[in-house]
Amino acid sequence: MTTTEDAAPHDGHEAGAHVGYMQRKDDYLRRLRRIEGQARGLQRMVEEEAYCIDILTQVSATTRALQNVALGLVEEHLAHCVADAVATGGPEADAKVREASEAIARLVRS
Repeated sequence: MTTTEDAAPHDGHEAGAHVGYMQRKDDYLRRLRRIEGQARGLQRMVEEEAYCIDILTQVSATTRALQNVALGLVEEHLAHCVADAVATGGPEADAKVREASEAIARLVRS
């Protein structure tokens, strides 16, 4: 279960700075639109009273797709945001590592 604190947006970069996934932004958007379509398909399946196992199969596929997006974003965050902060050092490095660890823990729990 996600709490409000877990779901709160966090703007961890400075104004004008680029986020780590910018080079793959279009890919992420395309994948998320496909997932959105899968979710609409699930709604249709329920409306049309599709067989339970067929719905569960599609739920599983949608879940895997979201997990893949999340893993990609974690990799990008570690490779760019965290790596840059660690190279700079200081308290921001500790904060970025802690933030990444907490995000990974949320993903593992979900």
